[in-house]
Amino acid sequence: MQFTSFLSMIHLHTFLLLLLIFTFHTCSSTPTAESYATYIVHLNPSSRPTPFTTNEKWHSSIITSIKSSATTHHFSSLENSFLYSYENALHGFSAVLTEQEVGTLQNLPGFLSANKDKQQRLLTTYTPEFMSLNPTTGIWPASGFGEGVIVGFIDTGIWPESPSFDERGMTTIKLPAKWKGVCQAGKDFNSSLCNSKLIGARYFDKGYRASNPNATLTKNSPRDADGHGTHTSSTAAGNYVEGASFLGYAKGVARGMAPRAWVAMYKVSSVGKKMYDSDVLAGMDQAVADGVDILSLSLGSDDVTPLYENPIAIASFGAMEKGVFISSAAGNNGPPEGTLRNGVPWVLTVGAGTFDRTFVASLTLGSDKARKQHTIVGKSMYPLGLWIKDETLIYNKTLSKCNDSELLSKAPRGILVCQDTGSLSSLYDQMYQILRAATNLVAAIFVCKDPSRFDFDWMNNPAAVLISTKDLEAVMDYIKSSDKPIASIKFQQTATGKETAPVVAEYTSRGPCPNCLGVLKPDVLAPGSSVLASWIPNEVATRLGPNMFLTSEGFNLQSGTSVACPHAAGVAALLKAAHPEWSHAAIKSAMMTTATELDNSGMPIKDAARGFTAASPFAMGAGHIVLNKALDPGLVYDAAAQDYVSLLCSMNFTKNQILTVTRSNVYNCENASPDLNYPSFLAFYDKNVASNGVVMTKRFRRVVTNVGGGAATYKVKVDPPIGSTVSVWPQSLVFMKEHERHHYSVEITYASQGAVSYGSITWFEENGNYAVRSPIVISVERSEMSKLKELSKNNRIYVVSLECPGLIHGRV
Repeated sequence: MQFTSFLSMIHLHTFLLLLLIFTFHTCSSTPTAESYATYIVHLNPSSRPTPFTTNEKWHSSIITSIKSSATTHHFSSLENSFLYSYENALHGFSAVLTEQEVGTLQNLPGFLSANKDKQQRLLTTYTPEFMSLNPTTGIWPASGFGEGVIVGFIDTGIWPESPSFDERGMTTIKLPAKWKGVCQAGKDFNSSLCNSKLIGARYFDKGYRASNPNATLTKNSPRDADGHGTHTSSTAAGNYVEGASFLGYAKGVARGMAPRAWVAMYKVSSVGKKMYDSDVLAGMDQAVADGVDILSLSLGSDDVTPLYENPIAIASFGAMEKGVFISSAAGNNGPPEGTLRNGVPWVLTVGAGTFDRTFVASLTLGSDKARKQHTIVGKSMYPLGLWIKDETLIYNKTLSKCNDSELLSKAPRGILVCQDTGSLSSLYDQMYQILRAATNLVAAIFVCKDPSRFDFDWMNNPAAVLISTKDLEAVMDYIKSSDKPIASIKFQQTATGKETAPVVAEYTSRGPCPNCLGVLKPDVLAPGSSVLASWIPNEVATRLGPNMFLTSEGFNLQSGTSVACPHAAGVAALLKAAHPEWSHAAIKSAMMTTATELDNSGMPIKDAARGFTAASPFAMGAGHIVLNKALDPGLVYDAAAQDYVSLLCSMNFTKNQILTVTRSNVYNCENASPDLNYPSFLAFYDKNVASNGVVMTKRFRRVVTNVGGGAATYKVKVDPPIGSTVSVWPQSLVFMKEHERHHYSVEITYASQGAVSYGSITWFEENGNYAVRSPIVISVERSEMSKLKELSKNNRIYVVSLECPGLIHGRV
């Protein structure tokens, strides 16, 4: 369908006259202060009247006309009512309006939609080695370590004095002519703080101020008052920092995935982790205008909203059109399936996994003078590098419940053994109770059946070691056999290569994403648990017995998909530097088709939330990123903006709803199709037929492009999901030259299984040079998807059936 406009044919005076007439009829009553709210208004850019030379003048004239006709309004000036004009990543404006004023806008030609402003949530030294990055071979030298690529961050700001953003070692390469960014001065932030590493910094707080008019902002500048933005930006593109650690753990050289890439920060969170759609959109809009190459979005909403109401979906479409690659966090609402929200088809959605580094303490039973000693290695993050030697080991049925701080405050000096509660929540409570107690205890031993599931970011306080239930047996045997049990604990040890990894983190949000069924999400897995990166200077309180210590650190360990997201953004920067001609879809495809479904032991990646059974693609996508393979993937699945529009058209959105996302009438719905050229396959069956054994068939068509550098022949290997038959034709693809394209078709015949089943399709190059793998998932439809279908009855959204469709030491 072609999108047309007629507002541009209306003379300016006629336009304003109509606006005043509409205002008179719809706003005759005086609004109260409580009726005001911030709205994001989407307009058709082709509807701008010709007398207006810029979109911003057009937008502000609309607000001026509406506000000047009102008898009174809550805000003292028109300037305070009008927040942002958007014209790069999306088109429209945000303003403080009444419901009546929104009603006026809805009657104007060119109006597409208006949504109330909502809050978004914020969702190292070793990860480069874990991801096989090498300074002399592979993707690092091939990409110049990301040199020449600009990575933008929509986040909480930046701490420019961090050594991760020092310009040392940066080359004298000139910034590209397209770069329009600035270093915006503000509170405790001078423009001179930017350099040849940190090339841009801006802040956006009008949305926050409009929703919190009485709030006092102490950091109205790009400066980071939270730490989140500093951590994510240094994870993706931080410079080399020697001797980095967190309280003595994870010592080594810190650097980002793309250590020579440029950094640009767009601060959209003014207080803690509170942020609003209007500010997020303003940051994304400006980043695109400034000329960033990559955008990292470690934020998202918990709401299930259709794509045309999703601010990240809307703004990222405009960014994608202009060649910007977007990496987004899957969210931290796992482990239930269907909790993923950033499932936008044109962005990369990243889940979080572990890596094979752990922080430990050694618990030794028996004194140094004893003939025999037994040593147990447990988890710990106690921040002082102490060796607690030859202290009394304490265990009794009352005290060792470790659930009463008052009782614990009367404990004798020694190392207390706490009982195994069998519950992670109770284990956290035990730690909290000991921390509260002004105790003579010098340390504690906690017990957990599987310590690997424990988020040990909490273990810096108190002095403690976490051991397994199996190791507890050795401790108890020793206590029973000794008249005076003695133990020692040595803290501040870091171990690598000792654990199976990656493992899908328990907290990471799982697919499918309800607002676009049929596109498998997440896309990939990246390191997201206890990652070391830069942080704002902060004092960490630490207790040893009755004494409290304060230590200041410029690095911090963080966990969450917020941490996984910038890893992938940094990888995208490397690929962009190595292949500047690749599209956003080609970069995404390279990451996905070369990702591994195996851990470092050669077994399927496990899911910590599913009893360490094999992880589903709903948890890990195509698998964990393998950077050096992504550099040369062999084949890619490409897609352009029109392909995504054809997907939207298949969802039976209205013309205005599609225009809200696309902002342009250059696209059409002539070839509407739910079958996007994506590097994965997802098929659903209706839950109502799940027990009837009904046989269903789903067909897909894919196009692959040869980027392997010459003639090649590929043959297909199918690993079908349980209970299904998968047919692929043709079964071989013959390429004669680079950039040649071939298509193939897939037919999946399956019956309801009552659970997720998954497999894969892999194209193997006959000489063994490439393996191009795509996951297949068959799943029952989720209840949230049915809710979205219900919305279609109100013409809000229509989904084609079975088709498409934080804290310090905490998770961010």
